[in-house]
Amino acid sequence: MASLSDLVKIMNLVLISRAMIAATLLAFLGACASSGDSPTGTPNEVQEIQTQLLGDMPLPAASKIIGSDSLIIGRGDNWVGRVVLSGVQSPTDIYAFFQSEYPKAGWTTVSAVKSKTSILVFTKGDRTSTIELNEGSFAGPKTLITITASPKNANVVAPTKK
Repeated sequence: MASLSDLVKIMNLVLISRAMIAATLLAFLGACASSGDSPTGTPNEVQEIQTQLLGDMPLPAASKIIGSDSLIIGRGDNWVGRVVLSGVQSPTDIYAFFQSEYPKAGWTTVSAVKSKTSILVFTKGDRTSTIELNEGSFAGPKTLITITASPKNANVVAPTKK
């Protein structure tokens, strides 16, 4: 039969093991949370990288590309695809930003709907840009911004049924 001191030693080992497992899990979760795909660097460096990728499309201050949700083909003023950004301002403020800044950059407003999910559509030359704004989650960004860019008159052919 084990003595009382042996039982205390065993209990201490169990507690230490649990604490080590908890610390390891916390370290792992912390690494996951900090190893996201958000650009790093000074705010000016992040803005410069996003400008190189997205060209003539102004972005709200401090917004960051969420790479895992984005698909950017090309770069600069001729990219196509979808870019998802996290915004630090409210959806209303970001909506006002796009309404104000896109026309200043030469984009023409085609349609604008302000609601729980706001949609703005702009054209410039032979390009169309659709912007969707959604309220973010409690722990995440204030606003999720999805910008889709494509040629205005893309020659899209519907698949035929066989």
